[in-house]
Amino acid sequence: MADIIRRNVIMPDYLYLIHPFRHGFFDDPTAEEEAIMDEHFEYLKKGAKGGSVLLAGPCTDDTFGLVIFRAENEQAANAFMFADPSVKKNVMVAELHPLRISIQGK
Repeated sequence: MADIIRRNVIMPDYLYLIHPFRHGFFDDPTAEEEAIMDEHFEYLKKGAKGGSVLLAGPCTDDTFGLVIFRAENEQAANAFMFADPSVKKNVMVAELHPLRISIQGK
């Protein structure tokens, strides 16, 4: 159930965590950081509309954000993660993990 079949290819799930690169980001983001995070939000909305992003959001305790998504393989997952504007432009540091969704609600 966690994997979907797209064009006869099983699409595994991945998760990436993002943490601010700069200490103090949550308390006092710069105008440039805010603009980049707007780009990040639009990037993930586009991924959700296209069916690859399943869930994304920040922790409300200002520690990290997460993205759960589907990609054809680990190389494609890394490419998606590193293309995220917040990662690409060094506002966030990211770490990728393969994921098996065992339970998913409606």
